[in-house]
Amino acid sequence: METNKPDTAVELGAMKQISDALSDLAPESAVRVLRWAIDIWGQIPTKPKESISTAAMDSKLGSDFTFNSLAELFAKANPKTEADKALVVSYWIQKSTDQVDIDSQSVNKELKHLGHGVANITAAFRNLMARDPQLVIQTRKQGSTQQARKKFRLTTEGLTAVKQMFS
Repeated sequence: METNKPDTAVELGAMKQISDALSDLAPESAVRVLRWAIDIWGQIPTKPKESISTAAMDSKLGSDFTFNSLAELFAKANPKTEADKALVVSYWIQKSTDQVDIDSQSVNKELKHLGHGVANITAAFRNLMARDPQLVIQTRKQGSTQQARKKFRLTTEGLTAVKQMFS
């Protein structure tokens, strides 16, 4: 009687090769490569797994994310400062996609699409991190220069601040 038991060593070897191959790519490029591989080799569930931190925040704050578009959310929140504009778009990205970490370039790109580009997106994120309590935290930095790409995450207080804007 033969079982379809996976060869763990072979699978781990393949995972290491994939990890090595993706390690030099930007996160967006790595996601494109992985999506291509999934299209070629098989399907994954259509709804991505929710991260533990997002699930925990939803249980604490309530899961009432009912906006159909960023423009609708932005109009309802009506943020006044550049930092608040960045906060609202970060909220949208974090809640409407499977991304837990957000990069400032993506946030400013969305703001520009809305006609509300921020003159200095880095300063806007610094402002959000300087507030007490912090509305955003920096989770990683890619590169060693001051201009290196940074990843951010909204804190529970940041999520609450946005919800207060449109409640």
